[in-house]
Amino acid sequence: MASSTSSKFESDTDDDVAEEQLEHFDDFTIASSWERFISEIEAVCRIWMADDPKNLLKKGAVLLGCSKNLYKVKSEMTYAMKSYCLEYYFETKNNGKLANWNSAFHDLQLCFGVKEFLVIAPHSVNSVVLDAPEASKLLSAVAIALSNCSSLWTAFVPVHDPSRKAYIGIQNMGTVFTRRFEADRIESRVPIKLMHLEGLYELFASKFASSTLDLSTHLFKVQFSMKLTYRTLPDGDNNIKGIDAQNKKSGENLAGETSNETLWDVDCPWSEWYCAEDPVKGFELAALWSEKLVESSLEMAEWENSSPYEADKWLISASCSPNLLEVSKGIQFGFASQLRLLVDALRLPFEAQFMEDFVPGDENSGSENLKSSIVMPPAAVRDQVLKELFQEGVRLTAYGGQKTSQAIKGAPLEYLFTQFCLHSLWFGNCNIHAIAVLWIEFVREIRWCWEESQLIPRMPANGSIDLSTCLINQKLHMLAICIEKKCEMDEVYQDCFESEDQIDSMTEEESVVGDDSINMQICNGDFFGKADSFQTAGDTHHSVRTVSSVSEKPEGVHLFNDEKPSDCTSRGSAGIVDSVMLLKSYQSMHAPYTQEAPPMTEDMLVECCQAVEAFGNSFNFSAKLERVLASDMSAFKAANPDAVFEDFIRWHSPGDWVEDDLEIEKSKKSWPPRGRLSKRMTEDGNTWRNIWNSAPALPGSKQKPLFDPNREGEKVLHYLETLQPHQLLEQMVCTAFRAAADTLIQTNYGELKQMETMIQRLYLTMAPALRPLQVNRVSADSETMEDLRRLCVVFEHVEKLLTLAASLHRKFLRTPRLAREIFTDFYNLYIPRMGIGLIEDAVKKFDKKQEVWNQEREMVSSMFVQPTANHSRRKVLSMGNLLNGHEPILREIIFSLHDGVNGNGHATYNTASVSQQNLETYRMYICGTSNDLRVALSVVSCD
Repeated sequence: MASSTSSKFESDTDDDVAEEQLEHFDDFTIASSWERFISEIEAVCRIWMADDPKNLLKKGAVLLGCSKNLYKVKSEMTYAMKSYCLEYYFETKNNGKLANWNSAFHDLQLCFGVKEFLVIAPHSVNSVVLDAPEASKLLSAVAIALSNCSSLWTAFVPVHDPSRKAYIGIQNMGTVFTRRFEADRIESRVPIKLMHLEGLYELFASKFASSTLDLSTHLFKVQFSMKLTYRTLPDGDNNIKGIDAQNKKSGENLAGETSNETLWDVDCPWSEWYCAEDPVKGFELAALWSEKLVESSLEMAEWENSSPYEADKWLISASCSPNLLEVSKGIQFGFASQLRLLVDALRLPFEAQFMEDFVPGDENSGSENLKSSIVMPPAAVRDQVLKELFQEGVRLTAYGGQKTSQAIKGAPLEYLFTQFCLHSLWFGNCNIHAIAVLWIEFVREIRWCWEESQLIPRMPANGSIDLSTCLINQKLHMLAICIEKKCEMDEVYQDCFESEDQIDSMTEEESVVGDDSINMQICNGDFFGKADSFQTAGDTHHSVRTVSSVSEKPEGVHLFNDEKPSDCTSRGSAGIVDSVMLLKSYQSMHAPYTQEAPPMTEDMLVECCQAVEAFGNSFNFSAKLERVLASDMSAFKAANPDAVFEDFIRWHSPGDWVEDDLEIEKSKKSWPPRGRLSKRMTEDGNTWRNIWNSAPALPGSKQKPLFDPNREGEKVLHYLETLQPHQLLEQMVCTAFRAAADTLIQTNYGELKQMETMIQRLYLTMAPALRPLQVNRVSADSETMEDLRRLCVVFEHVEKLLTLAASLHRKFLRTPRLAREIFTDFYNLYIPRMGIGLIEDAVKKFDKKQEVWNQEREMVSSMFVQPTANHSRRKVLSMGNLLNGHEPILREIIFSLHDGVNGNGHATYNTASVSQQNLETYRMYICGTSNDLRVALSVVSCD
């Protein structure tokens, strides 16, 4: 028992000793936070390495805005209570060796010549590590992780202030060699020596040459390439003068000291309404020298004196206005912004009855909020607008806009109502109150023209009324015709009074001799037209029926030389209808002179059609149509005294005279002609026969006129003065959109097929969007209002592109290829973003470059006019390489030094590719001007 107890005690004692020993044991297998951080970086890198670029894209890789081929993925991690972001930049296409100058490069690619790389930075306000030890520790962690992964990726860490663009980096080259990177920037007080190529060459040589050598005399074979960027003067006026001086022989007009010298678009069609901002603010020209072998600083000094014309390649890019890539928010842009205001004005007038309700100062003009927001131009501006609208002597041209524009129920561009709509866009801020004031004064001017028998400017006074235009334009055309008729009536009155005075002044013998001829003239020449024998083609028309053959014998010869009784004499005949005989007498049929059909507007035609439909068949007419038919029948009876109803039908409506083929052949050889009336003409109570029976035989010149200009003119004025506001605004919107498009389409933009296509699509888009306005199917809250707002956005897009096209065409008149290429590049950037808000990340700076051909260099260099003292940025020091007196705004240089390596010291992986070529041991990228210098250095060392 004792022995067992003793052994138990000894075992307990041994356990206590073992526990005590375990408490003092250090377990080195437990990782520290630093090691866990490296392990986390390594795990992320292995995942990225395992995925090919396509899989990374599927997992959310983001395309960088500066490139079409560079993507980025990122991962967040924590170390020492701080959050870090690890980013991996990679390309989807491996195009071999990187070119030195590529505008699509990332900043680090350009500085260090790398393809894919990692960047690690803390999550802070500026994402920059300010502490140098922390930066070195981060870079070491990434380097260890990449080494564990056997990865050749380059790793960078940003240091110092963000404005310095400073980085440190490292790359394991898979051999005993390691490449280290460092970049920094001097923002001011650049040493004079470093302003010149000679000093920069010696700076690079000092990185690998012995400090005891004289760098200015020692020879080093260094690869050298350079890029110089020039920019036109910031004051666009001088540039435009210089361009125009080369493009136009009369360039002095723009260069003169006139008020128009600053207007780039003075000869553009929209300049009558607004001055557009030049979308092309200037140009940047990059002159590139490919790799050259330089051996001394003296040779570099010679390169500084070389001309940009000696460069291997020129690239040009346009500096466009930022407004081109942004949807305007409160920024006015041409017609589009004003059309948007007009559409907004359309929302208000649906409940009002008269335009006077919106005149400021009226008790019924709206709420207090509306009154407080009223913007009214002064009376002098209103009077000036009216003066321009009713300017006499304006000649109308035949231009009617695009064929597709006729589908929009507006009015031709130069017509009066169209000009009223365009002026309204800029009258005040195009609110309903300003429009009301201008419309009321506009109608007053129209009434004054009517009462004073003054022709309406910008309106044709003859011709047929175009029913494809808006109703207001049709009414104004009708009123212009009425005024013209009134003036003709006044002339006839005056002729009659002069004739009576002439008779009174004659002697009795002269009066007896001349009585018949003068009385005949007075009798036959009434107030509405001249006698038949004096009529011209402009005074009358033959009829609805086309006369196949007309006798050239004057109608007066039939009238006075025929020995038949007066009741059988043909009166008002325009001639004999060839091969057509009357049914009841063996006489030829005469085609009568008929009255002109009275002009009718669309609403008058609708009224006639509704009257016909009300009677239930097509033989019943409205009063207007019945008077026209009765007039034609009377004229036909007067020209053919022996005619019957069937004869009139054969002449006026041949489709209602039915003849068999056999009868047609016989009727040509025999008399009477054979045939019969159609079924509808033989029905009981036929309206045509009733009118025929009651119509007297009276030539057109003796009939009561079908058209009463006084009555029709007053009806037009009544329509204009009582037009409801929403009806006016609906027609204004349609007309304004069409007029704005018809104005822009006259722009000279060269041979740009994209622009032609966009304009055609604009018309095709406007037509269906504006159609509801043409049939009065719009309300303040309807979907049509939203469609109109979207149409304004589309119009803005087209207007912006058209303005850019015009500006480029103007500046590249002698090199149209460059204008086409630059516009195409912008077009391809802009079009995919037309449907989205071009803001934040969606907006990309347009910096696409186009190569300038050798034969185009002279023209391009002429755009860089000699700078004046005011434009010279530096008057003492110069970096050289001047282009027409312009210093480069940016000089970029790449120095590189290559050394041969063999495979003896290489590691066991990825050594073949390195052992067969020279290794770039030193590389220096230099960027800047005399006031700014950035240097990026990469050095290969043997560890």
